[in-house]
Amino acid sequence: MVQRDLSSLATGRELSLFQSDINAKRPEIARIVNGARVLVIGGAGSIGSATVREILGFRPAALHVVDQNENDLAEMIRSLRSSDTLLEIPDLRSLPLDYGSVQFRAFVRNEGPYDLVLNFAAIKHVRSEKDSYSALQMFDTNIVKQARLMALLDATGFRGRYFSVSTDKAANPTSFMGASKRVMEHVMFDAGLASGLGCTITSARFANVAFSNGSLLQSFENRLKQDQPLAAPMQTRRYFVSLKESGQLCLLAATTAPHRHIVVPNLDPETALIDMQQIAEGFLVAKGYAPRQYRDEAQACAAVLADKASGHWPLLLTELSTSGEKPYEEFVAQGESCIDLGYDALSGVAYLPLADPRIMTEVMDSMQKVFENAEHAPVSKETLKALIARAEPAFLQSHKETGLNLDQRV
Repeated sequence: MVQRDLSSLATGRELSLFQSDINAKRPEIARIVNGARVLVIGGAGSIGSATVREILGFRPAALHVVDQNENDLAEMIRSLRSSDTLLEIPDLRSLPLDYGSVQFRAFVRNEGPYDLVLNFAAIKHVRSEKDSYSALQMFDTNIVKQARLMALLDATGFRGRYFSVSTDKAANPTSFMGASKRVMEHVMFDAGLASGLGCTITSARFANVAFSNGSLLQSFENRLKQDQPLAAPMQTRRYFVSLKESGQLCLLAATTAPHRHIVVPNLDPETALIDMQQIAEGFLVAKGYAPRQYRDEAQACAAVLADKASGHWPLLLTELSTSGEKPYEEFVAQGESCIDLGYDALSGVAYLPLADPRIMTEVMDSMQKVFENAEHAPVSKETLKALIARAEPAFLQSHKETGLNLDQRV
């Protein structure tokens, strides 16, 4: 698989960064997972399924995986049953449910309470801020359903550990996606909104996952199969973790991190920030082609067959100029600080609450009104931006609307 063979092109590592922490924390993880009832939401995606694989190694009594994508669920189960990952789990189930649906609520009420709940359901692409309708769906999935889930868990008597994955883009957000995940963190950790959940709540911000579903790196393989040019942004460096590393990081954060903390990887920007053009060129070389650079999309598309015949492949280099894109990556926001949590390759960020404890309740009430009226009164991105800015005021300045989005590019 491309994910396993070539992930080192993006991570710069052959071995997992977090293996030593998994080894050191194994007894603690086993105490939480072994014999436990575990619910994984959004568990068929790249990060969710990688985490499911890690969880299975610790023998839970029940593992219920929920995801809207029934095709990915089916493939995940096929893959697990065809490998040595699947141990004897008394109750392993996969369900094609929307985690905001009536069917999901009925399932959790009937099957709960759980001991460990992990949530990976998200609208996670910066490109999804291209219009107000997509942004509304992002807010619904990343924020509103999160709040409803926590209320549902409380109603079922949940008192275990709750984990929901965040993103590095939530630190000083410049995109609607990053801002929605930052507000999600507030929903999770805010004392007022989470007051009913007498449990341990944790999260994780981490880097891009190399060759994950929907990622630019995964698209390299697809472009090659379809005789189409590769594309990469110029002068853009990003942090990456492998699929296995993403699962290990989430397992560690979900089972061993302290309450109201966000786990982040210890990645040195001098060595771990990898140039996107370099990854694309390395991928082509690994596939037996010499990259040939283009700046014009039409020329790159027209050149594929001729370049291929000569052992080359067109690589379209683009400016980083679409709305919401961040020119750099970081894990710790202004006002936050990294603290040692006793890991080798991970640190923690203690949740920084809002100065006014009433703000998040007001934001959630306003968001509910926006959703109630959206069908009858068009909602602008500026309205949504102002709503987010009530919790994250800096977003008014940090978000730049350029008029360009990634749907306008290869």
